[in-house]
Amino acid sequence: MAIFAVAVGVFILIKGGDWLMRAAVALSLRFSIPKIVIGMTVVSFATSAPELIVSIQSALSGHPDLALGNVVGSNIANLGLVLAITIIISPIDVASNFYKTDWPMMILATLLFYFFIVTDYKLVAFEGAILFILLLVFMVYLIKYQKTVDWDEAPEDDKLLSVSKSVTYLLLGGFSLWLGSETLIKGAVSLANDLGVSERIVSVSIVSLGTSIPELSASIIAIINKEKAISLGNLIGSNIFNIMAVMGLTSMICPVEIQDVGFLSNDIWWMFGISFVILPLVFSPRRSRLGWTDGLILLTLYSIFILPLFM
Repeated sequence: MAIFAVAVGVFILIKGGDWLMRAAVALSLRFSIPKIVIGMTVVSFATSAPELIVSIQSALSGHPDLALGNVVGSNIANLGLVLAITIIISPIDVASNFYKTDWPMMILATLLFYFFIVTDYKLVAFEGAILFILLLVFMVYLIKYQKTVDWDEAPEDDKLLSVSKSVTYLLLGGFSLWLGSETLIKGAVSLANDLGVSERIVSVSIVSLGTSIPELSASIIAIINKEKAISLGNLIGSNIFNIMAVMGLTSMICPVEIQDVGFLSNDIWWMFGISFVILPLVFSPRRSRLGWTDGLILLTLYSIFILPLFM
């Protein structure tokens, strides 16, 4: 029943995030907000909503390891699994924004996150506020100074929904995110007890994989339909949002304290490592392109991270 609850929770979260994004984009378009602003604000926050709600609910419910593991595990899965599978199926070209702005910002966010939690083993409100304010400054910079941005663009089918339908999607999305997070958290706690492992292990593996499913499915569907392939910038952007928005807002609502030191001795170093290794892979052997060999390297690294957790 525990694994069933996790699966149901993930499904409800995915649907809730989709409904919320449809409503947010439709309302933004109705008020004539520029598409680039929609993509980097409304859509980015909407697609990070499952991680955000799960982390906040976990922290408030007294399960901070689920909140931390959800973010750390999702960041590892986004690059080690989602990106890996994407480029194994079809190579992608990497825009210059990656090494000029996106990758440096991801590394800076990761370093700040590590510095804040290693000092006292917790992330408190003012530290979360620093992360979130820096994110807002970064977004303003992107909107003002970059003409083209790779992150989470608004959907290509800019279908203008009626206000009543938009509000319905908004309410359904919000309710589904709450219900899905409650179901997922309870299922994850039960699963950890059933398997005899810590909540940290379940969160950085199963829970984080579940919240990364939308990115994976979007990547594969884009390839099948021969549409514009998901870019590296989208996943880097997701990782930045996970740290600076999800952990930032979560800690502002409820301090997040580390209970399992495995986060600092193992998990966060994997997040650092996979985030860092992307840079040399982009430039070798062919500049600004990621292919199937790079995907195999990333998938191997992800397997080395995941498999020992349950041994």
